Amino acid sequence: MWCRLSALVLRTGYLWAACAATVLALPAGADPADGDEFTTLKGHGGPVMALAVSPEGQVATGSFDNAVGLWSDRTPRWLEAHDAAVTALAFVDAGRLVTAGDDFALYLWPKGGQQAELIGRHLGKIRALAIAPDREMLVSASWDGNIGLWPFDGGAEQRIAVGSGINDVSIGPGGAIYAATMEGQILVYEDAGQPPRRLVDQGFGINQLALGPGGHWLAYGAVDGATRVVDTQTGEPVADFTLERRPILAMAHHEGTARLAVGDGQGYIMMVDTETWRISADFRATHDGPVWALEFAPDGQTIWAAGLDDLAYGWPVALMGEAEAQMAGNRGFLKDPETMPNGERQFMRKCSICHALGPGESCKAGPSLYDVFGRPAGTLAGYRYSQVLDGSDIIWGEATIDALFDLGPDHYIPGSKMPMQRITDPQDRRDLIAFLKRATKVEK
Repeated sequence: MWCRLSALVLRTGYLWAACAATVLALPAGADPADGDEFTTLKGHGGPVMALAVSPEGQVATGSFDNAVGLWSDRTPRWLEAHDAAVTALAFVDAGRLVTAGDDFALYLWPKGGQQAELIGRHLGKIRALAIAPDREMLVSASWDGNIGLWPFDGGAEQRIAVGSGINDVSIGPGGAIYAATMEGQILVYEDAGQPPRRLVDQGFGINQLALGPGGHWLAYGAVDGATRVVDTQTGEPVADFTLERRPILAMAHHEGTARLAVGDGQGYIMMVDTETWRISADFRATHDGPVWALEFAPDGQTIWAAGLDDLAYGWPVALMGEAEAQMAGNRGFLKDPETMPNGERQFMRKCSICHALGPGESCKAGPSLYDVFGRPAGTLAGYRYSQVLDGSDIIWGEATIDALFDLGPDHYIPGSKMPMQRITDPQDRRDLIAFLKRATKVEK
């Protein structure tokens, strides 16, 4: 997936070096050995939605393509067990990784192993993971309204019923669990068997949490664009960095450098100095689209970021604000609708993240649609289908594709991995089918 640098091009005062999976952007005259370089991890077949970095600096990426990339020496090892987008990652230690996602499942991957252990399942999508400071327990946050507690020593799992969908969790030094809810509350569970303490109730859903050193302060980011810091004992405000950008989608804290990174839906990364409580950098990281995930390298000198691209970006903190936006964020479904015929537009919006049109292997979440007309469902070699499609009598053609989007995959093929979506306008379905017949046709 990686290649050596082959060319340098002078552009707008920066030296750019590009290859299939690495891009460097240095101030003109800078020495690459200084470490001020942009690094991209390329190979996923869909947007990267989750990031984790081990204490040794190994990066893990989770994607809409259902896969996890575990990167060593700039080479990915693909971990494949999930049946839907991977949205949460956490390193237990240097070797073990926990993954979770939209298939409600949690997996533990052993050091160097390809076979994952199923830890358990929620009844809804899993949005966040946290590892206890003693490394003996995993905590999960789910939209099913429950916090999951999963001991690594084989003990019985526990559930804390919150009642509202949970977007994020953090664990304090004393074991207190902080939960961010869709209803705009931060609830603190000092004892799993006791009612929680309500730390924040701000009315808009809270997406992200970042707990400060010693658990003395807690930063949170919300749907309405709020970025605030509160005292964990009293709930009193410590700082407020709310800007006219929404929603807040990502947060990362690095204790050693006293930095708090905040990513939002408009593609900005804001860096806050947590010693002075001042904004030290605020810049647009992506040309279009959101920043979905952030994570610091162990030394705090690099911030890993991900969004709509099929890549993860390693951004030198020292260059924030000095270089152009690196993340493209311009997926096909964000193109100007006037530039595409309706059938292509329907494909870009409904299908392109999961499905390729050409021959050969695809690392996207769904199978390639090349030569799909006349193909029995569940039969493309090399793709791991859901059990419901094994032995299916569906033959893909105009009538079956029309029914798929008319009824929706959840009704037409209950139990399949396809996300729930419909195309209700019959003309839109006809245009999509006509486009697919042209775009997936086998070349003679």
